[in-house]
Amino acid sequence: MATVTFKGTPMTLVGTEVKVGDQAPDFTVLANDLSEVKLSDFAGQVRLISVVPSVDTGVCAAQTKHFNEEVAKLDNVQVLTISADLPFAQARWAAENDLGNAKIYSDHRDLSFGEAYGVVMKELRLLARSVFIIDSNDKVVYTEYVSEGTNHPDYDSALDAAKAAK
Repeated sequence: MATVTFKGTPMTLVGTEVKVGDQAPDFTVLANDLSEVKLSDFAGQVRLISVVPSVDTGVCAAQTKHFNEEVAKLDNVQVLTISADLPFAQARWAAENDLGNAKIYSDHRDLSFGEAYGVVMKELRLLARSVFIIDSNDKVVYTEYVSEGTNHPDYDSALDAAKAAK
């Protein structure tokens, strides 16, 4: 299992760690209107899943903005930002930050995504900062479990993997 800390404190990750080459597990999260969304809803596309503890924090906001701006330049790549924030807070944040095209989803209800990808921080009931690239055939082609939750992910490596994915 990946090892992560949050503000220097070790976290217990709940769920199954996903590795490159794995078939991407499906999951159910909530859109801002409370409708259910699944990974399979984006079948046939490359998906960059950007996982943040809370979009209302500086690093998480920067990560969400950066990936959405960069992926907008790519063909056939969809960014899915997922956190355990309430859908209402995510909708407010997206509106305040002029991210009309951003897809921000909540795993608050049942942590379906977090457990399927091994990113639930048990002590905080938040998701650990991480990035996953899923190709159009639902294979995991890139993973990053960021070792310290307050650090940024490796943007360049994730974007390179998204560009290379088919």
